[in-house]
Amino acid sequence: MLEHPEVRVVGDRPLLVADDIHRHFEGLHAVDGVSIEVPPGQITGLIGPNGAGKSTFLAVLAGTLPATGGAIVFDGVDITRFPAYRRARRGLVRTFQLPSEFARLTVLENLLVAAPDNRGDSLVGALLGKRYWIEDERRLIKDARALLERFGMSAKESDYAGDMSGGQKRLIEIMRALMLKPRLLLLDEPMSGVHPKIVLEIQHYLQDLRAEGLTILMVEHELHMVERLCDTVVVMAQGKVIGSGTMASLRRQREIVDAYLVG
Repeated sequence: MLEHPEVRVVGDRPLLVADDIHRHFEGLHAVDGVSIEVPPGQITGLIGPNGAGKSTFLAVLAGTLPATGGAIVFDGVDITRFPAYRRARRGLVRTFQLPSEFARLTVLENLLVAAPDNRGDSLVGALLGKRYWIEDERRLIKDARALLERFGMSAKESDYAGDMSGGQKRLIEIMRALMLKPRLLLLDEPMSGVHPKIVLEIQHYLQDLRAEGLTILMVEHELHMVERLCDTVVVMAQGKVIGSGTMASLRRQREIVDAYLVG
């Protein structure tokens, strides 16, 4: 099983709280006062029409875009001003809407570049030589190969990542995020452009990760997949939250049906 750092949960406290988040681009209010809570150990879905501000909001949570206003609290700590790398070190890790593999590195190397706690990555560590960092490298290679086996890609570890299919690139990106041992995984359209067979595989992997205690916030357009996977769903339109609940409850709300769920 994948090991995650212990999540310190007090009662029913959310793992992440975003309060009145704004992100403006000159005159465009891409995210306009969004507030959500992400409960621990669940998959929360984020849906809405194209241009609703979902991916921008995810980028603000991850720290790859700064918020124009509002506050983000992760496990009781205000991280609003933390850069992305500090958020990742605390366990808040994202994937991207478009695959972002290192094309001329092998599949195994793509996982290893994300791995933390390798003493050989520092200048001092490199100067001290292989004997100083070799045990870290062996441990991380073992972790990476365990993920490759779990995701059915052991046979591809020495292949270039750029030669993989779209679905395999999605798996590489998810595995690379898992190398950071996240506590909250932000997924931006993980099913986009993926063969139906691999879509079902990703569904099962995410269900297994939730069963192991990983918290996930997922932007996704495939509503049947959202309905299967997500415990709670948040709907955005025009930069605002217009509703939240289960997919069954959302289908009964006329404003949301008219905005997004028609058909």
